[in-house]
Amino acid sequence: MMVPTSSDETLDTFLRERIKVLQKKTGYRFSIDVVLLSQFIKIRNNERVIDLGTGCGILPLLLCHDTKAHSFVGVEIQKDLAELAKRNVQLNHFEDRVSILQNDFRKLKTIFPPGSFHVVLSNPPYRKYRTGRVNPTLEKAIARHEIEGTLQDLISMASYLLPPKGRCYLIFPALRTVDLLVALRNRGLEPKRLQFVYPRLHDEANFILTESIKASGVELKVMDPLILQSDPS
Repeated sequence: MMVPTSSDETLDTFLRERIKVLQKKTGYRFSIDVVLLSQFIKIRNNERVIDLGTGCGILPLLLCHDTKAHSFVGVEIQKDLAELAKRNVQLNHFEDRVSILQNDFRKLKTIFPPGSFHVVLSNPPYRKYRTGRVNPTLEKAIARHEIEGTLQDLISMASYLLPPKGRCYLIFPALRTVDLLVALRNRGLEPKRLQFVYPRLHDEANFILTESIKASGVELKVMDPLILQSDPS
């Protein structure tokens, strides 16, 4: 199948070429964190899933391949990325399972009633606005900094979209673990499963993966660490 691409796009393949993804050469490009999140997530058959900040749509695409969820909605505020996500859905023939919504996730209360989804996912911007170096490329800056919504905004919306016992899956910098866990509990999303991700055995953790359940008990399972690269023997 010939895939039309523009001069500023690349076509990448994953899962032994079963998933094809168009990305901008110079705009925001997803990285390993979204792949780690996809492998951490547990989705049951026939569940409705929403991805807040879907970018090029990579997370729903990966999960369509690995799960039998009924439907996915990918929400993306940036018009160009949302259009790219729609093309990626078509490219992989997932139109019957994935829909892309170009919107600000903070405005979803005008579209969806409370408790509309079984599962909420997000690989949110990691840095507070005006902390660290803000990328001069707006597309990258919005994806990496809390410019179009804070962590609290995102978790508040996740809680709204989930019914009791609904699940929320996030990946976040390990350095902001306390921010994440406090924000989740404050919005009634109780952390239930947690895993730290390490680049190498003796490095500091760089990510935390969390599964939270709305209106649940307080038991937390801390999983074995995920170490991405073995030290040379």
